Amino acid sequence: MFRRFRVWLRQHWKLALGGALGLTVLGIVVFVIGVTVWEYTNSPEFCGATCHTMPPEYIAYQQSPHARVACVDCHLGQESVLHAIPRKAREVRHVIFALTQDYEIPIYVKSMRPARDTCEKCHDPEKSSLDSVRTITRYAADTTNTPTYIHLILKTGGGSKREGLGRGIHWHTVNQVYFLATDPLKQNIPYVKEVRDDGTVVEYFDLESGITPAEVAARSSELHLMDCIDCHNRVSHRFAKPDMAVDDAITRRLIDASLPQIKEKAVKLLSEPTGTREESLAQIEGLAAWYQQNYPEVYATRREAIEQAIASLKRIFESIYFPDMAVGWSTHPDNLGHLNFPGCFRCHDGKHTSPDGQTIRLECNICHTIPRVAGPGLPTPVINLVPANEPESHRDSNWLARHRHEFDTTCAGCHSTFNRGGSDNSSFCANSACHGIKWQFAGLDAPGLRAILPPPSETVEETPPAEEEGGFVPLIPHPLTEERIGQCRTCHGLGGLKPYPEYHEQFPLQACTECHKLAPMLRGQTSAR
Repeated sequence: MFRRFRVWLRQHWKLALGGALGLTVLGIVVFVIGVTVWEYTNSPEFCGATCHTMPPEYIAYQQSPHARVACVDCHLGQESVLHAIPRKAREVRHVIFALTQDYEIPIYVKSMRPARDTCEKCHDPEKSSLDSVRTITRYAADTTNTPTYIHLILKTGGGSKREGLGRGIHWHTVNQVYFLATDPLKQNIPYVKEVRDDGTVVEYFDLESGITPAEVAARSSELHLMDCIDCHNRVSHRFAKPDMAVDDAITRRLIDASLPQIKEKAVKLLSEPTGTREESLAQIEGLAAWYQQNYPEVYATRREAIEQAIASLKRIFESIYFPDMAVGWSTHPDNLGHLNFPGCFRCHDGKHTSPDGQTIRLECNICHTIPRVAGPGLPTPVINLVPANEPESHRDSNWLARHRHEFDTTCAGCHSTFNRGGSDNSSFCANSACHGIKWQFAGLDAPGLRAILPPPSETVEETPPAEEEGGFVPLIPHPLTEERIGQCRTCHGLGGLKPYPEYHEQFPLQACTECHKLAPMLRGQTSAR
């Protein structure tokens, strides 16, 4: 047979050579076409622009920190072609759904690769991250758009536990935390399990969910190991809440803060879109006519600033609302935070409790320092990097739920307590970042939680002991009248005869008698209280 082949090859070598060249050229063409198609279908342009269902995600993606990361790197993972081809072949069904319009809107991702196969290819969870100082600027819906500044230190944390790190927010990614979610978007988490390094398992059950250990055991296959995406779920496709988007635009001077009522009008236009995209944009255009009618002088002299504000509001609208796809800022929960969606409070709501009474802590300073608010007429805030002299009571995992019922005079040893429970930022205990907000996702008032907490203690109004007797606050050893309150700093300033601590500098004068009271021998005399 081989001999016959050699004979045939001598007689027909030109034909064989031509066939081989043809096959080679065909192979090269097929290879080039295949690589081109592979590269194109892996491109963000194909995912976002060719697929007509993706405009919301594509627009958000282009404004995200991952705008230069290919979609497939997160959705399919960074793997060899041999592994990527069969995985991608399974995703062809999405092309079929798009062609046949066999999908429901709004569209939600149904499956994602584990973050350990995607995010952690670039972001090493054991990399130590430094804490960062954040200033959040908010503007009031008043005539002058009054600014308020919220200062805090974000305890990013991270790092390897073997190096003595692994703390802060990124503690969650270097420890084993499992949870059970009862909805596709993972907004309702009734059960959490922590597996510690020594093998100890601590289980936490939402007191209000009614879930039982038996039910958890029956659904053990649904337990999910917590990873990056459980918090950073909208990192590449975020739709900002209207008021926050407007605040950000004002801070970046894309909208002029000196335009009267611009915050109020902008948020109203973005929060109440009606009809189609074109109709909503026409409503935003009407802002110019509103200024012409209500502030004719501003309209006459600040026309350019008004037009710039309108253009900025249009850009914001087109980045957070997509009427054709039924997508808006509220349709896709953002788990990074705890104001607009449950986020952190899905677990840290104060009512996920273990059988022995431990609770997943609901406490501001686990992830960041207690926010300090500053603004017009308010003193410069002081942020403590490390809590000093923290009493044992504060380490109770239920402390935040208890503290509002357990105030006494010892609190003044560390905190200013003037107008406690208020929200005018006149003291530590009148912090509007804590008390000026309705915490709809926290479980502080959960009946099940109240049942296991100690009964509220009565506020102690007794005069604290003198400093030399071991108390926190010294008594006032001289008569005190209304007129003398304003003179306290004459003797008790930072450089006075008996100087007060530096952190007292931020307290208003009227706060002096909130903590400092007359000595017993002077009780009958005229007092500021």
